[in-house]
Amino acid sequence: MPVSYSTAAKNNRMTAVRDLLNGGKLEIGTAGMAAVLATFTLDATSGTISNGVLTLSGFPKTVAAAAGGTAAAARLRTSANADVVTGLTVGISGADINLDNTSIASGQNVTINAGPTITHA
Repeated sequence: MPVSYSTAAKNNRMTAVRDLLNGGKLEIGTAGMAAVLATFTLDATSGTISNGVLTLSGFPKTVAAAAGGTAAAARLRTSANADVVTGLTVGISGADINLDNTSIASGQNVTINAGPTITHA
Protein backbone atom coordinates (compact mmCIF):
# COMPACT_ATOMS: atom_id res chain seq x y z
CA MET A 1 0.00 0.00 0.00
CA PRO A 2 1.45 3.43 -0.93
CA VAL A 3 2.27 5.93 1.78
CA SER A 4 -0.14 8.86 2.14
CA TYR A 5 0.73 12.25 3.58
CA SER A 6 -1.67 14.80 5.00
CA THR A 7 -1.99 18.09 3.12
CA ALA A 8 -0.24 19.85 6.01
CA ALA A 9 2.73 17.45 5.77
CA LYS A 10 2.90 17.87 1.99
CA ASN A 11 2.83 21.66 2.33
CA ASN A 12 5.57 21.60 4.98
CA ARG A 13 7.79 19.41 2.80
CA MET A 14 7.20 21.58 -0.28
CA THR A 15 7.93 24.69 1.81
CA ALA A 16 11.33 23.18 2.61
CA VAL A 17 11.93 22.62 -1.12
CA ARG A 18 10.86 26.20 -1.90
CA ASP A 19 13.17 27.58 0.77
CA LEU A 20 16.12 25.66 -0.70
CA LEU A 21 15.30 27.11 -4.13
CA ASN A 22 14.94 30.75 -3.01
CA GLY A 23 17.34 32.72 -5.22
CA GLY A 24 18.42 29.47 -6.90
CA LYS A 25 18.19 28.46 -10.53
CA LEU A 26 16.34 26.43 -13.10
CA GLU A 27 18.68 24.91 -15.66
CA ILE A 28 17.53 23.60 -19.04
CA GLY A 29 19.85 21.06 -20.63
CA THR A 30 20.33 18.36 -23.19
CA ALA A 31 19.49 14.72 -22.39
CA GLY A 32 20.90 13.70 -19.03
CA MET A 33 21.96 17.33 -18.45
CA ALA A 34 25.09 16.59 -20.51
CA ALA A 35 25.16 20.29 -21.47
CA VAL A 36 23.41 23.25 -19.83
CA LEU A 37 21.67 25.30 -22.51
CA ALA A 38 19.95 28.00 -20.45
CA THR A 39 19.88 29.08 -16.81
CA PHE A 40 16.99 30.97 -15.23
CA THR A 41 17.50 32.70 -11.87
CA LEU A 42 14.64 32.05 -9.47
CA ASP A 43 13.08 34.79 -7.36
CA ALA A 44 14.24 35.46 -3.80
CA THR A 45 10.99 33.77 -2.75
CA SER A 46 10.95 31.12 -5.44
CA GLY A 47 7.30 30.13 -5.31
CA THR A 48 4.02 29.51 -3.56
CA ILE A 49 2.61 26.31 -2.07
CA SER A 50 -0.98 25.11 -2.10
CA ASN A 51 -2.32 21.60 -1.54
CA GLY A 52 1.12 20.01 -1.83
CA VAL A 53 2.01 21.82 -5.06
CA LEU A 54 4.90 24.28 -5.41
CA THR A 55 4.37 26.80 -8.23
CA LEU A 56 7.50 28.73 -9.14
CA SER A 57 7.04 32.52 -9.16
CA GLY A 58 8.18 35.34 -11.40
CA PHE A 59 7.35 33.84 -14.77
CA PRO A 60 7.45 34.53 -17.65
CA LYS A 61 11.24 34.66 -17.70
CA THR A 62 13.52 35.01 -20.71
CA VAL A 63 17.27 34.37 -20.88
CA ALA A 64 19.85 34.11 -23.65
CA ALA A 65 20.96 30.52 -24.25
CA ALA A 66 24.54 29.80 -23.18
CA ALA A 67 24.87 26.89 -25.63
CA GLY A 68 23.05 25.21 -28.48
CA GLY A 69 21.38 21.82 -28.55
CA THR A 70 18.09 20.01 -28.07
CA ALA A 71 16.44 20.76 -24.73
CA ALA A 72 15.39 17.50 -23.09
CA ALA A 73 15.98 17.78 -19.33
CA ALA A 74 15.90 20.29 -16.50
CA ARG A 75 16.88 20.59 -12.86
CA LEU A 76 16.30 22.97 -9.99
CA ARG A 77 19.36 23.98 -7.98
CA THR A 78 20.27 26.16 -5.03
CA SER A 79 22.26 29.35 -5.61
CA ALA A 80 25.31 27.29 -4.54
CA ASN A 81 24.69 24.78 -7.38
CA ALA A 82 23.39 21.95 -5.20
CA ASP A 83 20.70 19.88 -6.90
CA VAL A 84 17.27 20.04 -5.25
CA VAL A 85 14.98 18.58 -7.96
CA THR A 86 16.38 16.61 -10.90
CA GLY A 87 14.92 14.51 -13.69
CA LEU A 88 12.50 17.14 -14.95
CA THR A 89 11.34 16.71 -18.54
CA VAL A 90 11.40 19.45 -21.16
CA GLY A 91 9.12 19.60 -24.19
CA ILE A 92 6.67 21.70 -26.14
CA SER A 93 3.61 20.52 -24.18
CA GLY A 94 2.84 18.00 -21.46
CA ALA A 95 6.35 18.18 -19.97
CA ASP A 96 7.50 19.45 -16.58
CA ILE A 97 9.00 22.49 -18.36
CA ASN A 98 7.29 23.60 -21.58
CA LEU A 99 9.11 25.71 -24.15
CA ASP A 100 7.88 27.00 -27.51
CA ASN A 101 10.81 25.23 -29.21
CA THR A 102 13.23 22.60 -27.90
CA SER A 103 15.84 23.28 -30.60
CA ILE A 104 18.00 25.97 -29.02
CA ALA A 105 20.85 27.94 -30.60
CA SER A 106 23.56 29.63 -28.57
CA GLY A 107 22.53 33.23 -27.81
CA GLN A 108 18.88 32.60 -28.69
CA ASN A 109 16.25 33.92 -26.30
CA VAL A 110 14.64 31.09 -24.32
CA THR A 111 11.33 31.87 -22.58
CA ILE A 112 9.34 29.98 -19.99
CA ASN A 113 5.89 31.55 -19.98
CA ALA A 114 4.20 29.91 -17.00
CA GLY A 115 5.65 29.08 -13.62
CA PRO A 116 6.51 25.37 -13.52
CA THR A 117 4.90 23.30 -10.78
CA ILE A 118 6.33 20.55 -8.58
CA THR A 119 3.76 18.24 -6.99
CA HIS A 120 4.46 16.32 -3.79
CA ALA A 121 4.31 12.59 -4.41
